[in-house]
Amino acid sequence: MQKFVLDTGIVLGYVRAAGYAEYVEKKYGLFNPPNIPLISIVSKGEIYSLAIQFQWGTGKLKTLDELLRKLPVVDVNDDQILHRYAEIDAYSLGRDPARSLPRGQTARGMGKNDLWIAATASVLNADLLVIDHDFDHLDGVFLEVIYIDQKLTATDT
Repeated sequence: MQKFVLDTGIVLGYVRAAGYAEYVEKKYGLFNPPNIPLISIVSKGEIYSLAIQFQWGTGKLKTLDELLRKLPVVDVNDDQILHRYAEIDAYSLGRDPARSLPRGQTARGMGKNDLWIAATASVLNADLLVIDHDFDHLDGVFLEVIYIDQKLTATDT
């Protein structure tokens, strides 16, 4: 069994039927047991915001609703997730007395939503699927990050 937390960009790709979402599905089989795809409640809020910003019509909204029905949503109102959020934030800022940033890596402020998403994946011991590099510095420290290049398609597997 493998658990995956989907960052908002991955969810967006599924809604848009993007080539990289087809790649993800073919390579990782997210919706094939025993795999478990999950999203943070934070990503659910972000994707609803994107739907408004991009003025999605009924077709895309229906696709989104169908996708969200298949994805268990993880709430962040959990003590373990709250504490991990704090640890990841302190680490990212280079202020964690228990963990130093690797040599040559500089402190960075992460977006608060990204912190929640990373903390959720970390506590669940799930791989985090992303389309950007915002989580790279956490890979192998708090969680496993799987970067998906948006240029990939199902034929690239």
